[in-house]
Amino acid sequence: MIKGIIFDLDDTLLWDQKSVEVAFANTCKLAEEKYGINPDAFEEAVRDAARQLYSSYDTYEFTKLIGINPFEGLWGNFLEDHDEFPKMRENSSTYRKNAWTLGLKAFGIDDPEFGHVLAERFPEERKGNPFVYEETFHVLDALNGNFQLLLLTNGSPDLQHTKLSITPEIKEYFDQILISGDFGKGKPDPTIFEHALSLMNLTKDEVLMVGDNLMTDILGSNKIGMKNVWINRHNKERNEVIPTFEISHLEELLGIISTINAE
Repeated sequence: MIKGIIFDLDDTLLWDQKSVEVAFANTCKLAEEKYGINPDAFEEAVRDAARQLYSSYDTYEFTKLIGINPFEGLWGNFLEDHDEFPKMRENSSTYRKNAWTLGLKAFGIDDPEFGHVLAERFPEERKGNPFVYEETFHVLDALNGNFQLLLLTNGSPDLQHTKLSITPEIKEYFDQILISGDFGKGKPDPTIFEHALSLMNLTKDEVLMVGDNLMTDILGSNKIGMKNVWINRHNKERNEVIPTFEISHLEELLGIISTINAE
């Protein structure tokens, strides 16, 4: 009998990928207007620069442990005072400016001042363009009051709470919100799933994990023997990680829960 559901946040309930794409498109347009650079090619150059810079910092292993990617680094403030967060906060403004400046250099343009302008613009665009999947609230409404709901998300607590604050309706549905940066380890580490169960006071057989990422949401819940639902909206090819259920639309989740609980 399923009594509780654990949801991932990014690209499961929030359409984070689209928010990032729109923020990049709007910011890169400024470079097109100023220098005539192809915005798509410029975005790719900035993404490449960001990845390389991000992996060069000594905080990189920590960011992998709790699941903060290079593009979240382009707009996160990392206001937390524990672990490696103060160091990340210290590095963040230089990291942002350098990522955009190196992107410009890939087109033969040496303009750190404009790199700084772009670095400041991107966070504004990201915060100004929150997207939620249209079915998210319908599904949460259907589950609300009938199941215990926990939100389990990798990342910086400050950044994840910022995402929730610009789409404030989502957090109201959840009894608990567990963020890897608070816990100290992220998905797929089995201990964060066990901690989620202890917060819910339920067993692994009473809870269903729902997420879009095979290597975090599904792998981690598999490790503790918890049933899971992989939401595969973009028809991705499955790897060696096998989910209990696979869906392409979040509303299919309601039928799965009904079927399990009818058995």
